[in-house]
Amino acid sequence: MEFPAHKASPNCVTATIDGAARGNPGPAAYGVVFADAAGKPLTQLAGRLGRATNNVAEYRALLVALTYARTEGWRALRVRTDSELLAKQLLGDYKVKSADLKPLYDEAQRLIASFIYFAVEAVPRKRTRAADKLANAALDKRSAISRQPSAKVPSLAAPAARKITIRAVYEGGVLKPLEPLDLAEGEETLLIVRPRKA
Repeated sequence: MEFPAHKASPNCVTATIDGAARGNPGPAAYGVVFADAAGKPLTQLAGRLGRATNNVAEYRALLVALTYARTEGWRALRVRTDSELLAKQLLGDYKVKSADLKPLYDEAQRLIASFIYFAVEAVPRKRTRAADKLANAALDKRSAISRQPSAKVPSLAAPAARKITIRAVYEGGVLKPLEPLDLAEGEETLLIVRPRKA
């Protein structure tokens, strides 16, 4: 299913996405697997989302895919998802009635408009297994942390909290670090933005 206004591209990147939530809502995470036009793997992304519904997690996975693709300069993107709801909402077949999904849908449409070509395809769950595994691996890491005796949401004042100060530049709607970040994959952090004075 393609967006009619966009032209097909032979260099189209495919993003297979999945959002997972244990409970509805419950602890949630996303997984994204990118491949080039020939099906060769490019990169994989995964991370935790905090507490969310399955549908919100699916939209968050989509936004991660769109944002990353745009950052990499990929102008043609095909998204594969096992969420028929997400696919049909993006195509306009279903209305977005949920107050939780509406801002995510609006952001997705804004990002989609920046691509030369975009398509979304609802596929059977077996075709999104790689992304599902990534999302569940991220969830397992979160579950291990939440079983600790401390509070489920650690305080920023806790001894284990780290403070990292780096410079970054804001380009094309994305904040890009100018220095390496010593963070584990999927690690949650608090970002405080202080514009640099000229």
